[in-house]
Amino acid sequence: MNIDLLKDLCETPGVPGREHRVRDLITRKIEGLFDHVETDAMGSLLCRRDATVGDGKAPKVMLLCHMDEIGFLVSHVSKDGFLYLQPVGGFDPRNLFSRRVLVCTDQGDLKGVMNPGGKPIHISSPEDRKKIPEVSEFFVDLGLGEKAKEIVKVGDFVVMDEPFLEMGEQFVSKALDNRVACWLGIEVIRKLADKGRGAEIHVAFTCQEEVGLRGARTAAYKVQPDIGLGIDTTLACDTPGVPEHLSTTRLGKGFGLHVRDSSFIADVDLVRDIETLAGTRDIPFQRTMLAAGGQDGAAAQQAAAGARAVGIVVGTRYIHTVTEMVSKGDLQAALDILVAYLEGFDGKAA
Repeated sequence: MNIDLLKDLCETPGVPGREHRVRDLITRKIEGLFDHVETDAMGSLLCRRDATVGDGKAPKVMLLCHMDEIGFLVSHVSKDGFLYLQPVGGFDPRNLFSRRVLVCTDQGDLKGVMNPGGKPIHISSPEDRKKIPEVSEFFVDLGLGEKAKEIVKVGDFVVMDEPFLEMGEQFVSKALDNRVACWLGIEVIRKLADKGRGAEIHVAFTCQEEVGLRGARTAAYKVQPDIGLGIDTTLACDTPGVPEHLSTTRLGKGFGLHVRDSSFIADVDLVRDIETLAGTRDIPFQRTMLAAGGQDGAAAQQAAAGARAVGIVVGTRYIHTVTEMVSKGDLQAALDILVAYLEGFDGKAA
C-alpha cells in the first residue's frame, strides 16, 4: 500500500476553490498513467484512459474523486491583526476550539492558532462556559499583530494544521475526506495496468465538492459518462454515544457500497453487480446509506442525459475533524473492488 502517497495528499492544503496545490501534486503522481490529462475551467483535473477495443463504442466509466477539504477563506483582517473567516464546507464548532491552523497566502504559509472570541476559563462564568460559539465567532491569531495586514489578504485560505498518522490498523488525518478518493483514483489505474481496456475510463479529480458538488457537475457534463462511480468517504459512527441503527458503517468491515444519500439513489443493478463481484472475489463490503449529505456520484448520474451511478466509499470515524480515521483494510477493499470492476470491461457493452 502506497502510504507515502496518501500522506502527501492529506497534508497538502486545498479548500474549495483553492485546490491548485492538490491538483499539482496529483499531476506529478499520475505521469504516464493516462492518455489525456487536462484542467477544466472550474479547476478539476480530468484524466482519460482510452479504450483499445470496442470499435469506438466503448462505454465511458467515470470515477469522481474530489480534491477539496473543508476549510476557511479569510474574510477580514482587523487592525490588530486578527483574521476573521468564512467556512467553505461544513464544520461543527465543537471541534474548532484551540486548533492550530495554516494560513496559506501568496507570500507563503503562516502558522496560526484558532479560538473563539470570549472570556477564558479563569474570568468566565459558569453560564459563559456552557455556550457553544457559532463558527463565525472563531478567529485566527498569527502572532504578528498589525503586520498581519501587510501579508494576509481577503480570500487567502486556512486549513487545519495536523500531521498524518498511522495508529494500529488505522490511518488518522485531516482531509481523509476526500484525499482517500484521490489516492484510490491514482492507485486503481496503476493497479489495472493494461486490463479493462474495453472501457474508456475517466478519473475526475474534482473541485468544490464540499460546497455543492460544483466541479463534479461541470466535469460530468463534459464527459457524459455511461457509468459514474462516486468515490468518497462516508460516516462510520461505530463509536460510543451513537445508537447501533445510526452507525452507518463500521471500521474494518470492508468498503461501503453506497446506496443512497440526499443527493442521489444508486442504480439498483449496479449495486447488485458490485455486490455479486465482491462476493465472488471475497472482498469485504457493507451497504451504506446516509439520511443527509451528498457526493459526486450524484453529479454523474444527473449530467446531460444521465448515467447509471453508485458510490464506492470508505467508512470514516470523526468525519470533518482533524482526527478523521479510516481502516487500512477498508481502504484496501475499496481499491480491490474498483480494480475488479474495471478489469471486467473487455469490449462488451456495459
